[in-house]
Amino acid sequence: MKKKNAYPWVVVGLLWVVALLNYLDRQMLSTMQGAIAADITRLQEGEAFGALMAVFLWIYGCVSPFAGMVADRVSRKWLVVGSLFVWSAVTLLMGYATTFNQLYWLRATMGISEALYIPSALSLIADWHDGKSRSLAVGVHTTGLYVGQAIGGFGAVVAAQLSWHQTFHIFGLIGVAYSLVLMLCLKEKREKQPTPKTEVILQNSPDTPNTSKKAGIFAGLSAVLGTIAFWVILFYFAAPSLPGWGIRNWLPTLLSVNLGIPMTKAGPMATITIAASSFLGVFIGGALSDRWVQKNLKGRIYTSAIGLAMTVPALLLLGLGHSVVAVISAGILFGIGYGMFDTNNMPILCQFISSRNRATAYGIMNMIGVFAGALVTRLMGSWKDSGNLGAGLAWLAVPVLIALVLQLMVLKPVTDNKE
Repeated sequence: MKKKNAYPWVVVGLLWVVALLNYLDRQMLSTMQGAIAADITRLQEGEAFGALMAVFLWIYGCVSPFAGMVADRVSRKWLVVGSLFVWSAVTLLMGYATTFNQLYWLRATMGISEALYIPSALSLIADWHDGKSRSLAVGVHTTGLYVGQAIGGFGAVVAAQLSWHQTFHIFGLIGVAYSLVLMLCLKEKREKQPTPKTEVILQNSPDTPNTSKKAGIFAGLSAVLGTIAFWVILFYFAAPSLPGWGIRNWLPTLLSVNLGIPMTKAGPMATITIAASSFLGVFIGGALSDRWVQKNLKGRIYTSAIGLAMTVPALLLLGLGHSVVAVISAGILFGIGYGMFDTNNMPILCQFISSRNRATAYGIMNMIGVFAGALVTRLMGSWKDSGNLGAGLAWLAVPVLIALVLQLMVLKPVTDNKE
């Protein structure tokens, strides 16, 4: 019994490492720009660097809905294992790149492989954890993303000690090796799937259209897109993704420009501040949400809203502040708020979308959020070249505020676990 009760947290622990590698492998490129640009001179252009970061997001976004639809119908374990292996192999190969085009296409390939991970992992965690621990479990997993982001901030430091080539080689090999560990230890679980007898009854019912063979994997897509609440969730997920991705990819550069400090210091300062405070935010948001929802079904929504509200003044201060104290304080506020928001996305989705279609729904959310990130990443490259990077970041508080109001006014759950 103890092993049975413990394994849901073992799943979180196993996937925590994958989440760390997921963000580490994608994030460290942003802080190694200077080191790589010494060998690949085209990366000295802000727009070129923005294009390199954005191609990952465009590809990642396009693949995400299909990744979610597939994850709802095949083994999520093997999707996780396969995606980790491929993106780690790509990271390894990036260490051998000698031209901008090689980096560009490898980055695009990484977008395909990493897109398979998040919908599968979060759906798997949601099935292993009920409402009493769901937000906390998702939050613990999310801290892996933040830790990976923080360690990725040391990319410039590691590259200075070794080389950017060796940095990619080391972390690529680690991921390939860990994919073998997952093959042995990770287990699949499907929550309350209908029995064959039940399926026959449902298919023969005059009120239930027999669309399983015709619709295939697109049946879940139709169900998700037909849910009005999902469209609201989609918008409030996408709006904070604008500053979220912008900060991940450009905050080190912003701190270096506004505070006049070298990238070897700005990189760790930016990523550690955001990651550490977000780490704290997911535990606050996860524990608060799991308790609040026991008394009020909107508890998860209220918890998420509190987090979003904290990011609004933080963005203004991050973009317009020119002192270390102001910027670090704003970074802490943003991180805590974003963590509270981030840990409740899948749990809120579970209140409106059936367990059979959650990976599909989250795949669509991932697509829209990442497309927003790709847009803002490229745009911030242009802002950087024109000297308006800070002001642009501050303006991103506006869509977040709109999403906050819409979330509170429209979302009205009737259950914490939609069947």
